[in-house]
Amino acid sequence: MKRVVVGLSGGVDSSVAAYVLKEQGYDVVGLFMKNWHDTTGVLHGDCPFDDDYNFAQMVARKLNIPFEMVDLSEQYRKRVVDYMFDEYSRGRTPNPDVLCNREIKFDEFLKAALKLDADYVATGHYCRKDEIEVNGKTVYRLLAGVDPNKDQSYFLCQLNQEQLTKALFPIGDVIKPEVRRIATELGLATAQRKDSQGICFVGKVDLPVFLQQKLVAKKGDIIEIPKDFINKDTAGNSSSFKDLAAPFDYNPQAGKKVGTHQGAHFYTIGQRKGLNVGGTPEPLFVLAIDVDKNIVYVGQGQDHPGLYRSGLLIPKDEIHWVRPDMAMQIGEAKDFLIRIRYRQPLQQGRLHREEEGMYITFTQPQRGITSGQFAAWYLDDELIGSGVIV
Repeated sequence: MKRVVVGLSGGVDSSVAAYVLKEQGYDVVGLFMKNWHDTTGVLHGDCPFDDDYNFAQMVARKLNIPFEMVDLSEQYRKRVVDYMFDEYSRGRTPNPDVLCNREIKFDEFLKAALKLDADYVATGHYCRKDEIEVNGKTVYRLLAGVDPNKDQSYFLCQLNQEQLTKALFPIGDVIKPEVRRIATELGLATAQRKDSQGICFVGKVDLPVFLQQKLVAKKGDIIEIPKDFINKDTAGNSSSFKDLAAPFDYNPQAGKKVGTHQGAHFYTIGQRKGLNVGGTPEPLFVLAIDVDKNIVYVGQGQDHPGLYRSGLLIPKDEIHWVRPDMAMQIGEAKDFLIRIRYRQPLQQGRLHREEEGMYITFTQPQRGITSGQFAAWYLDDELIGSGVIV
């Protein structure tokens, strides 16, 4: 009998995943990860480690499976949280959930599971895996979950073939309401428990307070950029994919000072709340940040052209292929469906592989392309590759 170690998180998804595996005849072990101790900046009641542990334990007891705990907090701090601080200090906006899956759940957690003689590890992600043969070798495919409202393949966009070899996603072909129904029918304690939000394993945080653990507050200017500045002075007339991928180049002379902030690295592109600047006909949104000069550039209205771009660049060292057999060669261009954030509908676009990296151009301009986030590309419902936006 094959042994599967399930990451029991104390949520309904991993609970039902464990049940499904047991029904399929696997030898199932529940393993709870403790990944975070510090509650600095965490909103009250949103980092319920003790509750998560207790719920996971209750589920294991109900399903009559062994239950263990592993403390990965040191690895999580080094490989996810320190990375977050470093990225924010550079004026980038990281995605800790993607990193958590690559560095913790399918690396450190996998190592801990193998010590328990696991053949596979399983999570409650809404995605699917299958396998095909390419040139006589087994290749694993990462597919979107069947529930379009809950597909979480994007969060797994940095997994590699070796990690997928050991991975199982038992509820990828189930829709969320059905997961709730199964849990309720089984009388699982997690059946109606609210889904977790915020940073993976940390919880919902007041981001500036959280980041001030390591990033110093520093007063700077908020500069408003008029809408016509983009069309007039920055966009140019070139439609080459390299030009389309270039961020808009702002300077303080391009606009007017409308307020001050406590640190450009506390803001991200597209942000509306937290600017504390009023009196404008339309709401202000963050268009760009300059951490070197400590300036936050803003513009009025959701339709401000500074919020939209038609392209982006992924540096060559950041290109990752879930399907390395489909890796593009320099000079090659291909059409894909692309996603630049979780829950975003897939967008039509084209990948251009060049010496310096991967340029992506979109059929329609995209709102809030953000440095540090991940772009992932798909063929139909299969995730083919991903990379960090520069």
